[in-house]
Parts: sequence; C-alpha cells; structure tokens
Amino acid sequence: MACLLIPMGEAIVTTVVQKVVEHREKKDGSGKAANAGLKWGHRLSWLNKMLWGGTIMLALDHILNGEIIARPPFFTALANPAAMLHEMATVGVAMAAAVTAVWGIIVVIAEVKARAVSRAKRTLSA
Repeated sequence: MACLLIPMGEAIVTTVVQKVVEHREKKDGSGKAANAGLKWGHRLSWLNKMLWGGTIMLALDHILNGEIIARPPFFTALANPAAMLHEMATVGVAMAAAVTAVWGIIVVIAEVKARAVSRAKRTLSA
C-alpha cells in the first residue's frame, strides 16, 4: 500500500547527503578512500540508484494493482490509516534496511577488491 514511502524518504535523505558530500569532496580536493580511490559521493550514488529504482518499481506495482490512484487521497490505504502505518513500519522499514544492508556489502566488496588491486600494483612496482 504505502510501504514505498519509507525507501523513498531514505532516498531523499541520501540524495541530499550525497550532494553535500560530493560538494565537500570537490571543494577539498579530497574524498578518496585509503588506497582505494573510491569516493564516498560515488558510493552513495550506488545506494541512491538502488533506493530510487526500488521506489519507482514499487510505485509502478502499486499503480498497476490499483493501490495508488490519480485522485485524492492517492493511496487507497488511507481508508484504514492504522493498517497503512503498520505496513510502513514493518514492510517499508524492512525493505529500506535490506537495500541499505546490500549496499553496505557491495561497498565492502568494492573496498576489498580495490585494496587488493592497489596492493598488487605496489608489489609489481617494487
């Protein structure tokens, strides 16, 4: 019903954070992770793409199922606000947490691989 609002809210917040981080990285000329060359602004863009993509897919699913309509109140779930809030608190939070956890795993894997490549380059040049 309205579970997509939680990942969308997280996507809005992380988009703002990404823009601030990218601005600071550009201003400082820093932002590179130790030995990896991965900037946090770039890492946050991965999370944003995952969150916005999921939000769009959920919105399309809810539109096709008739749960989002083109007239007020827009969400059919508002007929029972308690059920809508319960779904947002359970399903929406779980989806947002799962996406963020997967993103965290992706960042760790990218960091490990980048460090391995950096280590191999140093070994070859020595």
